[in-house]
Amino acid sequence: MRKIINIPNAPKQLMKILLDAGYEAYVVGGCVRDFLLNRDPHDWDICTNAFPEQMHDVFRNMHVIDTGLQHGTLTVMLDKEAYEITTYRKDGDYSDHRHPDSVEFVGNLAEDLSRRDFTVNAMAADVGGNIVDLFDGESDLKNGILRCVGNPDERFQEDALRILRALRFVSRFGFVVDDKTEKAMLKNKGLLREVSAERVAKELSEILMGDNCILPLRSCYEILAVWIPEITPTVNFWQYNQHHYLDVWGHTITAIANSPKDLYIRLALLYHDLGKPKCFSVDDGVGHFYGHAAASKDIAEKSLRNLKFDNRTVEVVTQLVEAHDRTIEPRKPVIRRCLNKFGKEQFMRLIYVKEADKSAQMSVRGEQQFSTGKIIALVDEIEAQKDCFMLKDLAVNGHDLMDIGIPAGKILGSILNELLEEVMNETMANEKDVLLKRAKEIFSHQT
Repeated sequence: MRKIINIPNAPKQLMKILLDAGYEAYVVGGCVRDFLLNRDPHDWDICTNAFPEQMHDVFRNMHVIDTGLQHGTLTVMLDKEAYEITTYRKDGDYSDHRHPDSVEFVGNLAEDLSRRDFTVNAMAADVGGNIVDLFDGESDLKNGILRCVGNPDERFQEDALRILRALRFVSRFGFVVDDKTEKAMLKNKGLLREVSAERVAKELSEILMGDNCILPLRSCYEILAVWIPEITPTVNFWQYNQHHYLDVWGHTITAIANSPKDLYIRLALLYHDLGKPKCFSVDDGVGHFYGHAAASKDIAEKSLRNLKFDNRTVEVVTQLVEAHDRTIEPRKPVIRRCLNKFGKEQFMRLIYVKEADKSAQMSVRGEQQFSTGKIIALVDEIEAQKDCFMLKDLAVNGHDLMDIGIPAGKILGSILNELLEEVMNETMANEKDVLLKRAKEIFSHQT
């Protein structure tokens, strides 16, 4: 027995209003797909044969927003939620490989569904929840297949962003791309250069955050390399090192898949070893990558800015990339200095970057997890005991030092930093009298 879509009351009410006015109405696209996957749909989009001006008349007593009238779309507010309703349409030529030059409103649901990207997104359901599936989308969904509607070459030449959307669906749902669709994606990948950097960055972020992100990263790296060409040299670049059993790209994508779902962390892992090929050297048959963290940081900064990521993302990610190879011993003085340098939030990201990096090496992952657990425990202990690891936590401040005759300026600042370092190293108690005495000693040696 065919599955029936359970449409919530609000979109069903809007559909009934259209039906009562003599028009057709279907929920369409992602909401049908997600329901069949037993996922809660985020949006319930509706399509209809009513033209925009007719929809305005039908919903004249409701709050209507003209969100895309040139494409036949308006938004109706109901119960403080927004619902997009779009006229059936077919698209004209796509001269920019992204947006249709024109759209033509049509009265036929089948024609509207035939212009959509993938079969799993080309299903609709009537007000009773009965599915309209003209392209075997339900079968593809059941079999985990991602397939274009019609000719895949045409679909990707119309809108090149669909190539990245395909990777996003693979990452999110674990789909396998059908052969013809994948060949067309690779054939047309160069068209992605015509897509805006911001849209590429958004899709890349969602690809990285998927539960199955390793699948598209492994099989379709050539597509990502259109915008991040430094990926290509890492593929099949063997490391000739006892700590590694994977090539550089294999190591990279395994580390990403093993990391927490934090975009900063996953972006850092994407870039953390891209500098390795240019830093490779061999000594007695063993491969080394001296300076690769700095080289990878430079690549990450240039690439992230090229993709128009915001300044905060660039700063956080590049700092993680640069520090990913840093040795962090599970000792309180070391952890205090790290907290001082990075701050707690960024330091914890760095720990998880290092754990994921280690998980994709020869070493037993449990050993790294033990070290990570010990570091986290030390961080918690430092916080609980209110240990000093920032200047603001010192028992003295600049005014205290000026009161004992140390002038304001660079010398005062350097003395404060030296006092902090000694407190973090546990060679000096964080007590005012003790610190003031030590400050006088340091000052006397500097003058």
